[in-house]
Amino acid sequence: MEVPGFAAAVWMFVCLYAPVGGYPNGRVREACTSMVPCHGGSPHLPPEHTITVNGTEFKPGDSIEVHLSGPDFEGFFMQARDAEHLDGPAVGSFVLADRRCSQLLTCGRTKNSAVSHTSKAKKKDIKVYWIAPGDAPKHVQFLATVVKKYRIFWVKIPGPIVSQTDVLSPTPPLHATSEAMSTSYPVPYISKPFSASGCGSVKFCIRNPSNCDPGSASCFFLSFQREESSVFIEMSGPSEGYLAFALSHDQWMGGDDAYLCVNEDHRVHVSTAHLKERSSPLLDLENALEGVSWRLADGVLQCSFRRSIRLPAYTGRFNLDTSYYIFLADGEASEGGLIYKHRRQPLVTHGLYNVTGLPQDIGGSRSPRLIKAHGALMFVAWITTVSIGVIVARFFKPVWSHSFLFGKELWFQVHRMLMLTTVTLTSISFVLPFVYRGGWSQQAGFHPYLGCAVMALTIFQPLMAGFRPSRHAPRRQLFNWFHWSTGTTARILAVVTMFLGMDLPALDLPDPWDTYTMIGFVAWHVGTDVLLEIHSYCLVRKVEVIEDDRVQILQSLTSAEAEGRLFKQIVLTIYICGNIIFLVAFLIAINQI
Repeated sequence: MEVPGFAAAVWMFVCLYAPVGGYPNGRVREACTSMVPCHGGSPHLPPEHTITVNGTEFKPGDSIEVHLSGPDFEGFFMQARDAEHLDGPAVGSFVLADRRCSQLLTCGRTKNSAVSHTSKAKKKDIKVYWIAPGDAPKHVQFLATVVKKYRIFWVKIPGPIVSQTDVLSPTPPLHATSEAMSTSYPVPYISKPFSASGCGSVKFCIRNPSNCDPGSASCFFLSFQREESSVFIEMSGPSEGYLAFALSHDQWMGGDDAYLCVNEDHRVHVSTAHLKERSSPLLDLENALEGVSWRLADGVLQCSFRRSIRLPAYTGRFNLDTSYYIFLADGEASEGGLIYKHRRQPLVTHGLYNVTGLPQDIGGSRSPRLIKAHGALMFVAWITTVSIGVIVARFFKPVWSHSFLFGKELWFQVHRMLMLTTVTLTSISFVLPFVYRGGWSQQAGFHPYLGCAVMALTIFQPLMAGFRPSRHAPRRQLFNWFHWSTGTTARILAVVTMFLGMDLPALDLPDPWDTYTMIGFVAWHVGTDVLLEIHSYCLVRKVEVIEDDRVQILQSLTSAEAEGRLFKQIVLTIYICGNIIFLVAFLIAINQI
């Protein structure tokens, strides 16, 4: 008697040409029936390999030589079946011609009724002998599954039909095409882009950007439409590698139910997987999806499939009648179907949703709200409040020296208010990423290190200002130098830190717009600074007049500066408006990701 555990171990070779697990004990009969390798994904069409025989007629007990040949392949599985009932059990038994590259399997109740490979070594031709049984059907057809490499395989490749002697050939001929042979595992081709028609009324949709057209080359689209006890799912987006979505109980990767559409050699393979923490997905050995379809056109990847709302027999598959956070990701894939980590943050819904409940048309965000708040507060602090505060302190002392607010000169009060606002905004913003990550991020490069330096200088600056010497004290010049150098260093580091932070996956503002806009802001600030410096220099030269070969100072520097009050106020107004424009542009970009 055959031991089921041994048969399972042998059948595992059919499922492998890379290290993945085989069927557990007791699942061999099902595997023998479907002839589908347990790699996940979908079979290719049409086949590249052929089955040939040395005769077309047989009598019970006869031996027929069978060849499987074609381009290099690693694994195979071959059976003979009743040509009029191809979904039936295996017919007859096989005898090996070369035990080094092939081995016998027992499927169903018939011993040695199938043949498979013994190793992953590449092979071009396999020869075996089929022995006709005493109760053979009138017409027998040979079928083979061939595995070229991981995710590249063909299922139930049709071979010749052989008939018992004195039995008429079947009419119409039973020589099936590859499409007909794979009807149990269909992979039709999608003929056109998906449509957003019905979103929010008959199907649940997620679109990014919001309300985008799935037919456009920049739209990520995911829809769920309930069909009695199953759900029809469509997914598309601009990707040359893969698209994937996952159902999660929280907004963190790990312990999630994932579905992947992977472009491999210009064919799309659809499979299910399980996400374990922040590591590569673990592909399932068995695929619970039906009606798989796909399309690749103009850089847009599309795939669709069905799955039952409840799949109790499949470990790791979530029930679709429960609410989840939904992730949507894209990235690159290798020729062998290996997927790489997504370069940008996945799209994540803002809340929990039941895709089989009330149809909705929603969006999502590729940046967590805490990270968005972090970026927005830093932009407000270092694009507006700091920059304006520096301009006021540097050029408006003479202009506002005779104006007072709460007993202090107006320029000083404005400068101090703006700088304290900067300290407050920076401190709040500094804490948010640590709250989101739950600690230090190891994947943010130099950004967090520079951010800590900026935070330290931001705290040190007002503390140093609290010990400012009086205006005529001997140490006042030393204080002024330290105050200026600390502030300037903080501003330079802050700009560099923002440059680095804009391209991190958690924020990832659109390229190259973010870089050019930040360069524009720096040029805007430096240009304004230079303009006001030139203006101050011209005022000094203006008050010098030559009379009787002597230089007479007609008015003090302070009063000369006062003459330029109108010009400076106009420049300051324009500068503030420009800063606000830059700030609004960044805030809009942050809101849209």
